[in-house]
Amino acid sequence: MTRPLRGLRIVEISSYVATPLSGMTLAQLGADVIRVEPIGGAVDRTRAPLAESGTSLYWSGLNKGKRAIEVDLSAEQGRRLAADLVVGGGGIVIANTGRYPELTFEALRARRPDVIHVLLTGRRDGGAAVDYTVQAATGFPLLTGPENASGPINTVVPAWDVAAGLYLAAGLLAAERDRLLTGEGRQVRVALEDVALATAGNLGYLAEAQLSGPSRERDGNHVYGTFGRDFGTADGGRLMIVALTARHWRDLLAATGLTEVVSALGTALGADLAEESQRFRHRKVLGDLVAGWFETRTLAEAEEALRSTSVLWSRYRNLAELAELLPGMPLMGEIRQPGVGTHWAPGSPVVIDGEQSPPLPAPPVGRDTDEVLRNELGLSDDDLAALRKNGVIRTTEDAG
Repeated sequence: MTRPLRGLRIVEISSYVATPLSGMTLAQLGADVIRVEPIGGAVDRTRAPLAESGTSLYWSGLNKGKRAIEVDLSAEQGRRLAADLVVGGGGIVIANTGRYPELTFEALRARRPDVIHVLLTGRRDGGAAVDYTVQAATGFPLLTGPENASGPINTVVPAWDVAAGLYLAAGLLAAERDRLLTGEGRQVRVALEDVALATAGNLGYLAEAQLSGPSRERDGNHVYGTFGRDFGTADGGRLMIVALTARHWRDLLAATGLTEVVSALGTALGADLAEESQRFRHRKVLGDLVAGWFETRTLAEAEEALRSTSVLWSRYRNLAELAELLPGMPLMGEIRQPGVGTHWAPGSPVVIDGEQSPPLPAPPVGRDTDEVLRNELGLSDDDLAALRKNGVIRTTEDAG
């Protein structure tokens, strides 16, 4: 297995989605990620969905392949241990909290000048925000949903959290490369709101709003700017069809037998429907024509007609249907997760020289406390016993 980040040690103090995802992304590429959690585990350790045992499937999914220690971060001695791990290890920490004085960039830099401190905030000014409040602030829920919807519709995927996690990983690697070149440490900050604003700007949404006014409105499942929408079949199936290019469009018309009809329609409308902008402008009448073809075919017949074309398409599946397909997917591997059991889980989607990192289980809280503190900080058994007696650390065995 290719492990391009082998030898890179990262201390992670985080919860919820973005920062754990960032740490896991790096761990799956070979980094040694040591997750520091408070006594009893971080606040998201019990977040739904849950296995029958009460173990969080959500937490387990975002923390695969890490090591975990359990430290009382409310105590100065516990925070000092976490800071010692950063300073004495790889000199890199990723966090989504800045409330621990011993773990700020300034405090760590005073002890190790080349420290890399990566911090997620909600807003640029350090204010709190989560994915769903950022969604609300940036307008996307008012563009999502059917035309006749009157209120905001949030997406169920925390897209800004996911994007922020990947930005954090990219920022960390950029700072680490700079340290290799210059020997200097860096403070890296990513604000969740900035990630959403950057994405809205990069995709043209913000420029459109400034230059054209509030022109974009809800449009159901139509793909903005091109021809794409969902279609139902005679037996209740449903497919998403997208024709981005002229070739896609020609193939879709050929597969549905609508080439001559659409040519006549274009003449009547005075529109060149080979042009993407014109297909979008006339998407409703074109959509009705295409829908008529799908409504008279079964899902299997529609799939067979599309299979040999260049058209971009997929049938709609629910998660249970998708789960049945996982054993045949190269990304997936079988793992045995404590508290959950054996199931299929994703490895890294990054494939290097034809190889990818397979999934590894997420650690129970405190599983690696003794090992990490003994091997990384040189603490003796007596030192560990004293810390345990004072309630500063705990291991899985102590909890159970």
